[in-house]
Amino acid sequence: MARLALEVIATSVEDAVEAARGGAHRLEVVRDLSAGGLTPSIDLVRQIQQAVNLPLRVMVRESDGFTCDSSDELRALTDQVMTLEALGVDGIVVGWTRNRGIDEGALARVLEAGPSLRATFHRAFDALAEPEAALAGLRRHRQIDRVLTGAGTGAWTSRCAELRRYARCAGAGLVILPGGGIDTAALGALARCDGITEAHVGRAARVGRSIEGRVSADAVRALRRAAGWDAVDSSNRTQ
Repeated sequence: MARLALEVIATSVEDAVEAARGGAHRLEVVRDLSAGGLTPSIDLVRQIQQAVNLPLRVMVRESDGFTCDSSDELRALTDQVMTLEALGVDGIVVGWTRNRGIDEGALARVLEAGPSLRATFHRAFDALAEPEAALAGLRRHRQIDRVLTGAGTGAWTSRCAELRRYARCAGAGLVILPGGGIDTAALGALARCDGITEAHVGRAARVGRSIEGRVSADAVRALRRAAGWDAVDSSNRTQ
């Protein structure tokens, strides 16, 4: 059984500290979980950088949905990315669609604004008509190193077949990152899924499994154990 690296969503400094204490390996920093995660404030990103010693992937998304329909929105996105690059975060989380394909224009403009940043293509991937062909397109963007996907619906044991297919199509250098309803049972299945090395966790890391709940170190520890890691006191992950 593989050990899966855990990426945990954080919307506050308190979330980040609890995730680090619980043994998370990376954070996705967002605001407004009710909208699926939007760009957080730069002040919050700075505060989290000071509070924990974990890689940060920061959401860059101005509106609910997966389209970028105005020049003003695109300008705001590129401005945010330039600032995030200056802060030295691990990477950004991006993705826009047009006519059920990748919006290559918006994606290229945003990536160009932060050329040293790595990027995760988020669950806009699940809205694409031809996901396997899209993986080939995403490989052409050297900054993109992860693709977040729910791999369909149903039990994670059945979704693993889709994830394996995606992993084969992705090839070296492009990590398939399962996300969307990940809990301890899902992690048990994913840890046995060839080609999967990481998982993205949201509600299951929170009190009451609710987007209104805060991240809990105990919940993260339980997820970590399910992902194949021994229980650990992770206090040294906070600064």
